[in-house]
Amino acid sequence: MSIQEFLEYNFLNIGDYHLSLNHLIVATFIIMGARFLVWIMSRILIRFFKQKQVDSGRQFAFTQFLKYIIYTIAILMAFEAIGIQLSVLWGGAAALMVGIGLGLQQTFNDLISGLILLIEGTVEVDDIVEVNGIVGRVTTIGIRTSKIETRDAVSILIPNSKLVGDNATNWSHNNKPCRFQVNVGVAYNSDVELVSSLLLQAAQEHQAVLESPSPRVQFNDFGSSSLDFILYFYSQEYFPIEFIKSDLRYRIHQLFRQHHIEIPFPQRDLWLRNGVVLQANNHNHDHLTPVN
Repeated sequence: MSIQEFLEYNFLNIGDYHLSLNHLIVATFIIMGARFLVWIMSRILIRFFKQKQVDSGRQFAFTQFLKYIIYTIAILMAFEAIGIQLSVLWGGAAALMVGIGLGLQQTFNDLISGLILLIEGTVEVDDIVEVNGIVGRVTTIGIRTSKIETRDAVSILIPNSKLVGDNATNWSHNNKPCRFQVNVGVAYNSDVELVSSLLLQAAQEHQAVLESPSPRVQFNDFGSSSLDFILYFYSQEYFPIEFIKSDLRYRIHQLFRQHHIEIPFPQRDLWLRNGVVLQANNHNHDHLTPVN
């Protein structure tokens, strides 16, 4: 048997379908060619992005989208190379989707959302996002899910539909500084003017707090056991903001101790009705003679 006959020998025969080693070799070269094309295009795009000074998030998104297109076309061509008719494949896929469409509805939603993210760039790699109360840095954007690293250095997977459809906050796309707050309560006998001055001093001393817009103090309410104040400040350090708030609380507590301003414990007043009657009942109970 010659080499040509060996390559053209049909080692798989199912009805009218025949598969030879030659078909597999062609399909393999198509996939390898796609990988080589992706590598070449990535090299070219890296140089182009450096010249145009495109941000890293947009670079990653465009490269991923191009990779998906090339590999999709290569897989379809590989199917054709091994003798699988795409019309039959699409027909079978359509029939399959009718049966399991409802079960895969959320999956398709995530896939479409992934394409929207890659095309529009509303969320990019290295962006700081908040989803369902979770704040993290985007490390990877996939076709169905994205990976986010939280403040605790824990990587979690979030469906792309959460980044597109839900009320997701992208702190990195906010060009203006954001306002944050620290709540504090002081005793009722405190000098409120001094309290306001010390709160502003704590904010102005922190390097992450912006000078403009300037910090402000609000006398919020007469609480049940304290005078309640709110320190508002602006910052562009979104990811470590909880540590910035912690630093401010440390400094506020230090300043309050230096100036003898008390942060009170929660207090409750207990009122007893018919106290005289209760005292008389207790007195009578003490004089009861035990029965042996």
